[in-house]
Formats: sequence, structure tokens, C-alpha cells
Amino acid sequence: MKLTLTRIARRADYTIGRLTTEGGEKICDSLEPTWRDYKAGEKKVPGKSAVPEGTYRVVTTYSQRFGKYLPLLVGVPGFEGVRIHAGNTSRDTEGCILVGQNLQVGKVLWSRITLEKLMKLIENEKEIYLTIKNTWNNN
Repeated sequence: MKLTLTRIARRADYTIGRLTTEGGEKICDSLEPTWRDYKAGEKKVPGKSAVPEGTYRVVTTYSQRFGKYLPLLVGVPGFEGVRIHAGNTSRDTEGCILVGQNLQVGKVLWSRITLEKLMKLIENEKEIYLTIKNTWNNN
């Protein structure tokens, strides 16, 4: 399964994206910390930086922190333990990807329901890849 996270808005405290299937069907919206232009020399700020653009393998593993099985991005340069999980604001993420519906500025809502929907979508997939890209010209 191939998924795409297209970032559509970058703000001082957060980044909003759209998660879609390989066929372009919208699954949900996403929220991450601030996007940084690593290619232009910006540095990662621990707990406050979005994942670099690229394609990553996704595995479902047990999260001790959350006490449940969650998607985990594999091989993200400079990051460890990047999960896709529930949350509503940039305060709820330390570099992870939050899923939900972007119905309020700077937030994703209905996050737990959205995460359940995503988990059902990927539960029987043997290989999952997530491509992260921006709509602005810094790819």
C-alpha cells in the first residue's frame, strides 16, 4: 500500500497536510510540528520539527507510550520513534504525525476516530509506504 502525505499549510507552530491513498482518495488531514527547510541548512529542533520530505516504510508496532499498536515510520533521518497517532494540536506532537479532520485553525479534530479508520485501512497490508511532500517549492 502506498500513502501520500501532502503538506498544504505551514505556520510558525504547526504544519497541516492531507493523507491520501495511492488513488488520490482523501483519508484524513494531518498535523505536524513546524516544517523546516533541511535542504537549505535549517536544523532539526528536537520535539518541534516536522519529518523531512521523502518516502518511508511504515510498520505497525506496539507503542509503550500509548499502550497500543500504532504505525511507525522507519528510517527517518535524524528522528527516532516517529508515530502516526491521535492528538489535536502541535502541543500533542513531538515530531510525530497526528491524524484527524482540520476543522479549526491549527487543529485536527476527531483524531481518535480518524486513527481507528486509518488502522482498519492498513491492518492487513504487508507493505506500507508513506511519501511525504510539500505543495510549496522546497521539495
